[in-house]
Amino acid sequence: MSDTSFVRRFFPDLDPRERSFLGDLFRQETVGGALALIAAAVALVWANVSEPSYDSLRHFLVGPLDLEHWAAEGALTLFFFVAGLELKREFVVGSLRRPADAAVPVVAAISGVAVPALVYLAVNAGGETGGWAIPAATDIAFALAVLAVVGSNLPTSLRAFLLTMAVVDDPIVVIIIATFFTEEVHLLALAGGALALAAYGLGQRLRWSSPLVFVPLAVAAWWGVHEAGIHATIAGVALGLLTRVRRDEGEEHSPAEHLEHLLAPVSSGVAVPAFALLTAGVPLSGGADLVRDPVVLGVVAGLLLGKPIGVLLGAWSVTRFTHAELNPDLAWRDLFGVAILAGIGFTVSLLVSDLAFAGDLQEAAKVGVLAGSRSMTKRFMVVLLVSARRPCATGMTPASFGPPAQASGEHPHLGPAVNVTGGAPPGGLCAALIVVGTTRRRTSRPPWT
Repeated sequence: MSDTSFVRRFFPDLDPRERSFLGDLFRQETVGGALALIAAAVALVWANVSEPSYDSLRHFLVGPLDLEHWAAEGALTLFFFVAGLELKREFVVGSLRRPADAAVPVVAAISGVAVPALVYLAVNAGGETGGWAIPAATDIAFALAVLAVVGSNLPTSLRAFLLTMAVVDDPIVVIIIATFFTEEVHLLALAGGALALAAYGLGQRLRWSSPLVFVPLAVAAWWGVHEAGIHATIAGVALGLLTRVRRDEGEEHSPAEHLEHLLAPVSSGVAVPAFALLTAGVPLSGGADLVRDPVVLGVVAGLLLGKPIGVLLGAWSVTRFTHAELNPDLAWRDLFGVAILAGIGFTVSLLVSDLAFAGDLQEAAKVGVLAGSRSMTKRFMVVLLVSARRPCATGMTPASFGPPAQASGEHPHLGPAVNVTGGAPPGGLCAALIVVGTTRRRTSRPPWT
């Protein structure tokens, strides 16, 4: 093993402020994911019960765009604006501000985008290769919702890793959209959008604070990018990255913190469900033919196989070829569970489906997204249960997780939800106590060495 002075361990323990921030974010994403799931189910039922009325809703004009385009290029711009805020916050003042810490989730995100695309291309070699980017993205709202509901006892550092990886891979896919799914660029409109973005960034540097300045600039940037022929979500990411995240002296919240606190609930609770309602309605008229459709198979294979393999391959490569090591308190099966969650592709995958295909191919791609995401959720639950039961079979007791319980009956690492009194726990408690390699943290040493 290399000199420990050069070893960087990823998945750090987070400081209380970061832990509190992530806790609030997970709660928001849980609600948003549940609402998006309900909206998708309503859309799916509606499209198969009364397709004409569903289509009339999607194509209802409101100003210059119909509702479907407002959802895809308006509501999702807000979603990506929040993603841009989160991305900048993580890399400037968050837990990944050190390059050595950021390397693992960034490489995992890049690999998690590339491998699913390659899997799709392998399945559709010589066929419909235009949907290669569909299985590339992770749906952060759905993934965190599943994680919060059935994996709440996982270490916060792993949950932060999933958040960061998803926040990184969404902009990567947006760049792919701008590069490969833009047919024609109108330079005059693009110049106007770029000027509005530059003015927004300048205002952030000059510490302007009035929304009467920033809101019109943001709208102008969005409209300029849209009219340029580039997907308008690019403007959302750019605006998020231009927003100031460092606090000035005497400032209680930075502009990015204020905007994220204000807009994250709207993004996850309104924007994403609205997009799901207006996009996820797919008539399932193909029947058995859909099961054999290469587009469906490519998308499903990309999500089921490509995503987990890509994420694990990226993380393993960093630990194999650099000085980084997996924290000894964690096991690779912990990361395996998170890699499976990364295969839940919904929001951005549906967006790419709309851009890559039309007609029957578009419907097939969306069926693949819905089927693949559903399968990945079920696989994560299976991994959760198998990993939870394994320690019980070897006789592991609550004492294996650290010092005896406190006088109040609160377990020192898992919190008050588990009352540990000693001895081997019953099967039900074991499943609640041991969750996908529940971390056995040693409080006598720092998490980073």
